[in-house]
Amino acid sequence: MKKKTIPFDRTREKLMADPEFRKEYDALEEEFSLISQAIAARTRAGKTQAQIAEVMGISQPAVAKIEAGKVKSLTTLQKYAEALGCKVHLELRPL
Repeated sequence: MKKKTIPFDRTREKLMADPEFRKEYDALEEEFSLISQAIAARTRAGKTQAQIAEVMGISQPAVAKIEAGKVKSLTTLQKYAEALGCKVHLELRPL
């Protein structure tokens, strides 16, 4: 028997209807934004994770971790950005 697939949009809509899930999801908005920006910058540069890893002197799985939001330091993020010909811009804003 073939498994029925459920479109991601429908699943996401159902999850977002749960206030507790929505609160946790919204709390990760800035992290998701940074991850999206990192991957978009690499895509625009036409580079693979392996190519960025070579420039940074790290492994490809380490680049994958950066792109998954597991950045241990600002210095690492800056090196990633530089490998893409980009610059990190941080901003502190009032809540």
